[in-house]
Amino acid sequence: MTATTEAGTAGETSTKRWDDRGFYRKALAVVAPLPMLAMGTIYLLTDMPGSGTFKEMLAAATRQESTLNAMSWVQLLFFAFLVPAVIAVAAVSRARSPRLTAVGIALTVPGLALGCSNGPGDTGLALLTVQKHLDVPAMIELDGEMQKVPTAGVSSLLFIIGIVIGLLLLGIGLARSGAVPVWFGLALAFGGFTHPFMPTHVLAGIGLYVAAIGFAGASLGLLRMRNDQFAPPVSQAA
Repeated sequence: MTATTEAGTAGETSTKRWDDRGFYRKALAVVAPLPMLAMGTIYLLTDMPGSGTFKEMLAAATRQESTLNAMSWVQLLFFAFLVPAVIAVAAVSRARSPRLTAVGIALTVPGLALGCSNGPGDTGLALLTVQKHLDVPAMIELDGEMQKVPTAGVSSLLFIIGIVIGLLLLGIGLARSGAVPVWFGLALAFGGFTHPFMPTHVLAGIGLYVAAIGFAGASLGLLRMRNDQFAPPVSQAA
């Protein structure tokens, strides 16, 4: 009986599953600041008339074709890691502010995901028109019709709600978490809430850098966290 028990224990030890909690915790810590750093850089280096006509956007895209082409690659970081960055904040703030974090996640994740589903947007369409020498009147008409699509309007609205209200709540939750200095959470709340109201592309970029500092607070909290605080262990049963 003793030999059998020892053999069983040895077999269980040899097939012990990899504890993946450290991987997910550290991966979230690494990617958390990247989306806002990427988008902040895009705003700082490009000057596109967000509320202007498509003709004005074409003129701006013509002036900045090389920069916009480079920033289209930087933008991939924003789309790839925005939702994981939000989850990183929630992983730190939920212990002290579970309800606030839940509401923030409920507003932010669907809104950000839907906003990313709108495709290249006006800037991407203007750049494509310039690069491929597409018919300008036809592209102006296409842009106008795309803006009338109801799902695009709903997605854009929910994206703004996610950025303004969702990140505000998550920032407050991070400030109350006790895991990092309060000013990290305030930076996240300020950067998200003020973004749509910034009057210039430079101020918008700086505001997103401030939000990135807030997300870096989540990175710090995750790196300070033990695996058992991050998530329960995976079952060791084979």
